[in-house]
Amino acid sequence: MISAFCSLLLFRLMGWRDKVALPRPRKFVLAVAPHTSNVDFLIGILYSRARGFKPNFLMKREWFFWPLGPIMRALGGIPVERSRKMSLTDQMAEAARSRNAFMLCVTPEGTRKSRAEWKRGFYYIALKAGLPIHLYGLDYAEKQVVCTREIVPNGDIDAQMREIKSYFAQFGARHPDRFTTGL
Repeated sequence: MISAFCSLLLFRLMGWRDKVALPRPRKFVLAVAPHTSNVDFLIGILYSRARGFKPNFLMKREWFFWPLGPIMRALGGIPVERSRKMSLTDQMAEAARSRNAFMLCVTPEGTRKSRAEWKRGFYYIALKAGLPIHLYGLDYAEKQVVCTREIVPNGDIDAQMREIKSYFAQFGARHPDRFTTGL
């Protein structure tokens, strides 16, 4: 029921398509970019539900106030206290290793503003847990969700981050002035 409703909204009414060439493993990290608008969140939720999966996602704790908090948690949200220095990557990697299924959706830019230096936590989570990273592009220019690339972390983070940024550079952001790969 939810899947059909989300599919109707995203694909029929909003006119989006998907070009996903990779099978979805039981455990993986989804890196989604460009992230320049709160609408990206809506597209992501509609897409994942239309395709029958429910990834968790990290979001700043400030979004988990009443009455939004319970809704965010029900959607798969995990609140993050950004001011505290704690090993969130270790906690997420341990959660991934201990579960039968694990899907964590992360926006590498870490913000909706233009930022040349991207966050690397998603990479370290995948590396520590031995998970692949699937690169999902939100292409507003073509109105499609695209995933044609998988990165298997090998520890050469600088080279692999350049590879990740190069992949995402091809997609049209909702607000192009807020998106940069820094390449």
